[in-house]
Amino acid sequence: MNRVKSTEITIHAPAEEIFDYLARPENHVAVDGSDTVRQALVGPERLYPGAKFRMKMHMFVPYTITNTVVTFAENSEIAWRHSGRHIWRYQLQDLGDGTTKVTESFEWGKAPLRLVYELTGVPSRNLTAMVNTLTNLKKHFEVDVQK
Repeated sequence: MNRVKSTEITIHAPAEEIFDYLARPENHVAVDGSDTVRQALVGPERLYPGAKFRMKMHMFVPYTITNTVVTFAENSEIAWRHSGRHIWRYQLQDLGDGTTKVTESFEWGKAPLRLVYELTGVPSRNLTAMVNTLTNLKKHFEVDVQK
């Protein structure tokens, strides 16, 4: 069974700028579409392969989560996972005209709680949050275009 939900958006900005923004954990709070990410607590200013970073979160109750970067291809793909073993992934495709297709994915196939996630609707809720996140990311980069 394919245990991946993803969504995509086209943003009028170079892939390099979008990737650099996503590679900085402190920016995640500003574009988070789930309203669960509160603050970058520990980790590098900019992510790199194998980097660990801890985020302050809130879903019903406050908690922290430590993530590990599992994929890092400069300007094209970045992904991380935490102890729950699901993966958040961003893939960027430079469309050659100053725009970038950004795909965000949630992969839970290797998560020990994958069946619980499915029974409680986590993948569908995460898809909604990803649509919101990519919309927020687009607004961040296109704010000057709209004026």
